[in-house]
Amino acid sequence: MAYVYPGEESLDYLPCRYGRSRLMFRGPRRDVSGRYAVVLGGIEAYGRYIPRPYPVLVEAALGLPVVNLGCPNAGPDAWLGDPAVMEVVGRAAAVVVQVPGAADLTNRLYAVHPRRNDRFLRASPLLQTIYRGVDFTDFSFTRHLLQSLHAAGEARFALVAEELRTAWMARMGALLSQVPGRKVLLWMADHAPGPRRDVPLGEPVLVDAAMLETAGAQADAVVCAVTSARARAQGVAGMVFPAMAEPAARGLPGVTAHEEVAAALLPVLGEMLRDGKKGAA
Repeated sequence: MAYVYPGEESLDYLPCRYGRSRLMFRGPRRDVSGRYAVVLGGIEAYGRYIPRPYPVLVEAALGLPVVNLGCPNAGPDAWLGDPAVMEVVGRAAAVVVQVPGAADLTNRLYAVHPRRNDRFLRASPLLQTIYRGVDFTDFSFTRHLLQSLHAAGEARFALVAEELRTAWMARMGALLSQVPGRKVLLWMADHAPGPRRDVPLGEPVLVDAAMLETAGAQADAVVCAVTSARARAQGVAGMVFPAMAEPAARGLPGVTAHEEVAAALLPVLGEMLRDGKKGAA
């Protein structure tokens, strides 16, 4: 059953920072002075409304601290622009990078907020030329922007999608190149990676199988955790949220989905960490 409470927040996420980072993460804060693993991700890794998100489940099974650097609405721009985050990442024994969508990146067509990467800031002259007559002051979020641009015509939107994919490949390449230790790309979605589609729907937005394969070549492993029909059917069961937040909760992976992700990651991470420990010895 779902646990619904009337307060503004039902779960205490124990927000914390690492070093001088300007990003706020879910706590409790982990000790990063010894050996640990890291999860980089967005709202799914953060575990909004989930009592024990998959980084916590992985930590319990491995018996090793897992630093949850999941941050709602953050992506490669936020991570790469935060030296304190990249310092924690650089010292980790293993790093899980949850595959982000391609919408929330500054590119040649538009700029996003440096920390809240889902926030649209401004359109470039090029985008304004492609979409003459569009009032870009109407948009505050990238998802709303892309949905409106797509509705204005598929031919023009194909240019936008191509630019976002190019930016995604460059940014993911830069991110993975700065992870010196073992690294895993995690695909967490309700569908498997598929062929290219210029439609701004579903997560991760506009990321296809070919992009995942190219980025995966820079990682030690790629884990695809596709939410099962059973997990989807359970909906918000076990999630903890205020009554007014139920629509938002229904749009996020539930408790069973997090358990499935942890189960998919554990064999890969366990082997990596064992190999790394032998190498260090």
